[in-house]
Amino acid sequence: SNLELFLKCLLHDHIEPSNPISELIYTRNNSSFQSVLNAYIKNRRFLTASTPKPLAIVTPNHESHVQATIKCSNQAGLELRIRSGGHDYEGLSYTSTVPFVVLDMFNLRKIDINIADETAWVQAGATIGELYYQISNVSKLHAFPAGVCPTMGAGGHITGGGYGNLMRKYGLSSDNVVDAQLVDVEGRILNRESMGEDLFWAIRGGGGESFGVILAWKIKLVSVPENVTVFNVGKTTDQATSQGATDVIYKWQQVAPKLPEELFIRAMPKVVNGSRPLEKTVMVSFIGMFLGQISSLIPLMNQQFPELGLRAEDCHEMSWVESTLFWDQYRIGTSIKVLLNRSTDVKFSSKNKSDYVKNVIPKKALEEIWTKMINFGNMWMQWNPYGGRMSEISESETAFPHRAGNLFKIQYCALWEEEGINSTNLYTSKIRDFYASMAPYVSNSPREAFLNYRDLDIGNSYPSHKTSLLRDADVYGAKYFKGNYKRLVEVKTKVDPFNFFKNEQSIPPGLVNF
Repeated sequence: SNLELFLKCLLHDHIEPSNPISELIYTRNNSSFQSVLNAYIKNRRFLTASTPKPLAIVTPNHESHVQATIKCSNQAGLELRIRSGGHDYEGLSYTSTVPFVVLDMFNLRKIDINIADETAWVQAGATIGELYYQISNVSKLHAFPAGVCPTMGAGGHITGGGYGNLMRKYGLSSDNVVDAQLVDVEGRILNRESMGEDLFWAIRGGGGESFGVILAWKIKLVSVPENVTVFNVGKTTDQATSQGATDVIYKWQQVAPKLPEELFIRAMPKVVNGSRPLEKTVMVSFIGMFLGQISSLIPLMNQQFPELGLRAEDCHEMSWVESTLFWDQYRIGTSIKVLLNRSTDVKFSSKNKSDYVKNVIPKKALEEIWTKMINFGNMWMQWNPYGGRMSEISESETAFPHRAGNLFKIQYCALWEEEGINSTNLYTSKIRDFYASMAPYVSNSPREAFLNYRDLDIGNSYPSHKTSLLRDADVYGAKYFKGNYKRLVEVKTKVDPFNFFKNEQSIPPGLVNF
């Protein structure tokens, strides 16, 4: 069988006495198989008996194990899925519809910080929380622009762009990568110099899983003040409370992308209980981070965004690393050691989608959106402002193309606790309908999307016949990568012409020779 060929290849043809791999392979008859598989599944939608399971999971603790797994899965005709943190919204890092192997990178989590030259090497299996914690151990004046959720793996998060609350000041995670280590389809370990600038360009925002296995990133650390200021102010649409959320978020659309780049204010609409029994309303939370002190922030807000009514008592000064806990909704004063926690309690199933907004959404439309949210029930949106550094970086600087011209990016999320395929079908259908209703207010031709908010609804090339692969991939390729998609196909054709590294939304080679 394919599995027997794979195991024979791993255990006999590529055995290295100094780096044994036998204890790092889990097949379905291994008592730990299910626990290892489930450990990095972050969505209950994929914690079901019907979810396709890999034939084997390889958990490398040495780069030679990655090289061998690539060679042996290729020789055995098995598909390879690569998981660094398990946060892929569609589970593509650990599921497939054909026989496959998971390369689970969690043991490769080393972080080496060189504060003298303000850089760090971060292995793909390290979490963003571990990176934040290690930075804070050596400097209170340095940070790294990355996401809010601390359990995301560095490998996938950074290669898809890496979006966070420092992006208006410093851009994305991928904008702050200066070198990388990648294992290609031939098992070679490449760095920036040996892979060449085209491939280095592609893996910064284009999804490294289409081109090889990311081993590690060399990142550039950025400067932050000793203390930053954070706040979370909620406004409801409930007329009984007269908080005027619609007026405030209408103004937010106009000012948030133009504020000083040191200030990032996310708007998060969510359905909550209203002031009357059994009534629902929408609460918009305005969650902010300012690279400065309260004494500077309040006059700035009074001048440029007085509609929010921000007061000094709404604000909290803390170190940058402490602010990462605030943004992940930990109580103030929580020990930063929680950043080292890898396990999470997966309570919900979810379906996520994304959009980019280039024009202000009118007030009347906002009120219609709130009504649709209330009718939906358990959902939220995150509106993340652009401007600042994001408007200065060219669309073609890296593979990530969503730059100037955007006011903000939307993430949609539907959540449900009910088990079973009927519930999944119900809520995914509802979020699709909601997404369709947003079409008049967002980008078009193409309707743009963010790769790290994976959404198979926008296009799926898998499994495809050779003749339709490029056509199918063109659909999601244009939405994720805009004008950069053509160059990504050219890079793929050069480095992986037979399309070994693939998933439902990977970059296809331009030559149909596989």
